[in-house]
Amino acid sequence: MSKIPTLPGITSTMVQTPHLQMHLLSSGPADGEPVLFVHGNASSATFWEETMLTLPAGFRAIAPDLRGYGETEDRLIDATRGCGDWVDDLLALLDTLGIERCHAVGHSLGGVVLFNLIATAPQRIITATLAAPGSPYGFGGCKGLNGELCWPDGAGSGGGTVNQAFVERMAAGDTTEEAGVAAPRVVMNTYYWKPPFRPAREEALLLSMLSEKVGPQRYPGDFKPSPNWPGVAPGVWGPINAISPLYVGDSVERFVAVNPKPPILWVRGADDQIVSDMSLFDVGTLGQLGVLPDWPGPEVHPPQPMISQTRAVLERYAAAGGTYREVVFENCGHTPYIEYPEQFNAAFHAHLTGKG
Repeated sequence: MSKIPTLPGITSTMVQTPHLQMHLLSSGPADGEPVLFVHGNASSATFWEETMLTLPAGFRAIAPDLRGYGETEDRLIDATRGCGDWVDDLLALLDTLGIERCHAVGHSLGGVVLFNLIATAPQRIITATLAAPGSPYGFGGCKGLNGELCWPDGAGSGGGTVNQAFVERMAAGDTTEEAGVAAPRVVMNTYYWKPPFRPAREEALLLSMLSEKVGPQRYPGDFKPSPNWPGVAPGVWGPINAISPLYVGDSVERFVAVNPKPPILWVRGADDQIVSDMSLFDVGTLGQLGVLPDWPGPEVHPPQPMISQTRAVLERYAAAGGTYREVVFENCGHTPYIEYPEQFNAAFHAHLTGKG
């Protein structure tokens, strides 16, 4: 059913929930212990296939395409709700499938969604695995370990901060390398993993990347002119606005305070260029490096300390009675489960089975 080729052992189906029709990849026994896989931005459930197929015996993998991605019904994302639309969609999917509790794993944006899913319905999550997650405070436009906004309007985050040439190539379905650094294939192979790594299923992963819905209300979303550097503030539609710190609300406080507290495994690459304390996708970093002009300096708009923010929040989670474990892979970029599958699966499977 999937328009993107799937591996043997992966089943592609459409599931109608009360919210929307969701495309779902699954594997493993129908009565297995469920594991929910949540993909990142500019990707889809396709990215998880190898990881799904290597689950221990007795586990069932469920990997939906999120709203705005892949072959799930094209419904707009209300960014003013933060990750709320995605969380509601996932809970409706679990309800439709008759799944009361599941393990959950989220990559990048999917990790941000998972922070919010736990904050909303912790009783539904048995264990959580975060693979190179974005900061629980969102992406861009914030500073310090507590995610303080650099500007009251969230300037420096949201849809207006995304490279427009890349958006145009995404909209055009560009599969070449001719557009230089803006070509989706080049972005994927430069930033999703650490060069010179190239994945075995590069073509399917590129199609997955290009399956994201693109447009002013879709990816990357709308934006507003701002008097604050760098001149753009978040709009109200689309995925990149949804992860602006402007719309985080009380989600971090709710996450820290949840009961029960599912145990958390955090796996990341030491050389991640997308989510780091000096992310090359963050305007604060680009300002400090001199790539963006008129940077107001480190006191006003420093690089967002994404890793440090995540660790600080997880430390608070642990101090409030939860547990987490941080695992760092050397010589690894933004997608540890694809770059180092054996090492990732060893930690992931031990976490699933309570042996981690």
